[in-house]
Amino acid sequence: MYAVLVTGGKQYRVMQGETLRVEKLDGDVGSSVKFDNVLMLADSEKVSVGDALKGASVAATIKAHGRADKIRIVKFRRRKHHRKQMGHRQHYTEIEVTGIHAGA
Repeated sequence: MYAVLVTGGKQYRVMQGETLRVEKLDGDVGSSVKFDNVLMLADSEKVSVGDALKGASVAATIKAHGRADKIRIVKFRRRKHHRKQMGHRQHYTEIEVTGIHAGA
């Protein structure tokens, strides 16, 4: 069984026991998180979308918090004596999916 959920403005396809990195979530390491915004549930033969998902949720445990690798941003205009450099490191939360509940 797998589910498609939304968190941090992105959609993720998850299965039970899977570990993934999502946008930073509030919570301590080891605490549990419940995602209620489920777009799709799929079993071996049955796929549920829309109103059939009322009460569906995905449970997960927070494994770690961290920051991704640095991305370098360079803006350069030739012959204008202009060069600008910046860097960015995105915060993330690593979660492990512990259960998928179909609801009603």
